[in-house]
Amino acid sequence: MVSKVNRDEVRRRIHTRIRKKLAGTAARPRLAVFRSIKHIYVQVIDDRSGTTLVSASSAEKGVGNGGNVEGAKAIGKLVAERAKEKGISSVVFDRGGFLYHGRVKALADAAREAGLQF
Repeated sequence: MVSKVNRDEVRRRIHTRIRKKLAGTAARPRLAVFRSIKHIYVQVIDDRSGTTLVSASSAEKGVGNGGNVEGAKAIGKLVAERAKEKGISSVVFDRGGFLYHGRVKALADAAREAGLQF
């Protein structure tokens, strides 16, 4: 019998493989992205201390729709602004096992345009 491929399991395997190679530090934290059907979530994480320094999501009130590219751009800009306020200018990008395409790419490009370096 052939087993069905669970997309989320595949994504998690890819994410585990990515996480072996990169980690966020206090000087250069990790910008982690998670996208669902309706929303997109971003965190800036210092893995050494295990703390989330900055976060933004489309589920917040007044932010907008995260289920499309325009919403992802807004979240990318918002997280970059919040990171700048905390004095963070350089990050390591963690796509979370998702393809670097569509909403994930739009978020990354908007964060770069707003001043984050990665």
